[in-house]
Amino acid sequence: MSTPMLPADGSYIEMTSFGETLPDVRVVTATDEVITLSMALDDLPPANSEVRLRWAAAPRGGYALVGTVAGIDGNRVEVRYSATPAIEQSRDFVRGGGGEPIVLVRPGLESAQGLIHDLSEGSVRAHFTDVEVALGDEITLRMQVGDEVVAFAARASKVSSVRQQIPVRGPLMVELVAVFTAADEHQARVIRRYILTLQMRARAQAR
Repeated sequence: MSTPMLPADGSYIEMTSFGETLPDVRVVTATDEVITLSMALDDLPPANSEVRLRWAAAPRGGYALVGTVAGIDGNRVEVRYSATPAIEQSRDFVRGGGGEPIVLVRPGLESAQGLIHDLSEGSVRAHFTDVEVALGDEITLRMQVGDEVVAFAARASKVSSVRQQIPVRGPLMVELVAVFTAADEHQARVIRRYILTLQMRARAQAR
């Protein structure tokens, strides 16, 4: 039986793994040591990887918990944890943007320029053409955010590639999701401020 601080059996929570957030992950059971989740096979996190779980804790915001994937059985995932769930006050951990230039820097290879699909203060999704990058690669990303240029050490957490075939065989289109690995509060604030500005402009134009 789950305690009041844990998510209720059958409820839906948010799970973040390697920078990718799944908003509707079902809780099978939650105990004082293990939370068992059910999700699509394509969304399963790697065994022994670290995941972050969040669920509502009205009116104060939400609970957050970091755990380790201790077991996978079909579409069920056991997340083992030892710390007490922590209260997170509601705040703007914003994601937005799109179309800004970004430069991918890889050791021993030429830099490659792409375009941002969306970003947050913790990760970025971007598109590149004909680049060599693999899951887990340590890279550096440099991007123009408003009037400032920021650079982050990052790790490739998801890479998908599709080669253009129609009307003729063309370039390899690469979508990269990268998680920033070096915390830099100043640069995180730059991104947060930039995206909030974009959101305010969009709301003003919609009126």
